[in-house]
Amino acid sequence: MTGPLPVTLPPLRGELLSSWISRHADFYGVTPITMLRHRLPEAMSLTAIDLSLTKAQANQIVGMFGVSPRLVRRLSFAGVPKAAHRFIAKSPMQRCVRCTQADVSPPPVLRSALQGWRITCPHCGQLYQDKTNSDADQALSPYRAAARRGETLLNNHAERRVETWLSPLEIARLLLMRRIPWPPPRDGDLWRYRLLGAIVPDLDAILAKQTSFPYSPKHPILPLHIRPALLAGVAIIDRAGPPMLKMLEGHMMGDNKNRFVMATDHLVTPAIEWGPPQQFQLM
Repeated sequence: MTGPLPVTLPPLRGELLSSWISRHADFYGVTPITMLRHRLPEAMSLTAIDLSLTKAQANQIVGMFGVSPRLVRRLSFAGVPKAAHRFIAKSPMQRCVRCTQADVSPPPVLRSALQGWRITCPHCGQLYQDKTNSDADQALSPYRAAARRGETLLNNHAERRVETWLSPLEIARLLLMRRIPWPPPRDGDLWRYRLLGAIVPDLDAILAKQTSFPYSPKHPILPLHIRPALLAGVAIIDRAGPPMLKMLEGHMMGDNKNRFVMATDHLVTPAIEWGPPQQFQLM
C-alpha cells in the first residue's frame, strides 16, 4: 500500500511522534516498529525518529498518515538545536496529572514529558510533582520565580531558537561543572560541589544529603526536585551578564577551570566594559 492508511487517529495536544505512531500500531494490531517500517524499512527505533527525523523520513510518514509535514515535524524534536538533545530524555520523566488522558490506550506520551528543562506543564502551567522528600522544595522555594524564568529561557531557545547573549542550554551545562569550595570540605567529597552552588548556595546543603550526583555537562537532566536550582541559576546568570562568568572562574582549578575559560573567554574578556554583575531579584 502506497497511499495513506484508511483510518488516521488525530494527534493529542502536545503528543510525541513515537506515541502517535504507537497508538496507530495498537489500532491496527501490529507492533510500533512494524507500523513505522511500513514506510521506513530502514528505521531502527521510534526514539530515533523522535530526535533526528529527516525531511525524507517526514515525507514518508506524511504519506502514510495523510497529514501535513508541519504537523509531523511539530510532533518530533527535529527542530530543536543539537545542543538541546542532552536535555531530552529517552523515556518520560514527568507527567501532569491534570492533563494526562487516562482514557486513551495505549497511554499517550507528551513531548513535555521528555524535556529536562521543564518544571511546569506547558498546557496548564501546573508544577510537576514527584515523590521525593520535600526538603529540597522548601529550600529552593525562594528561587521559584527565577526558576520559572529560567524554564522559559531554556524552552524558548530549545523550541523557538530564541537567542540571548549566551545559550541558556550552555549556561545550564556550565553550571554543572565541578567547583572547589573554600575552605575544603572535611569529608573530601568534592563531587558534591558544582558551580551552580556558587549561584544558588542552598544547593550545597541539598547535595550534602545525596549519596551520589551522577549529573554533569554531559548528563544535565536533574531530578525534578532539584531542577529548579539549575533553572534559577540560568536565569540569574542570563540577567547578570558576562561579568558573573568571570566570578565563577574563581571557584575552579586545573583542567576544569581551563575548560571553563575556553568556553567563556570570548564573553568574559569584553565583559570588562559591562561593569560589575547586575543584582538579580529572586522574587
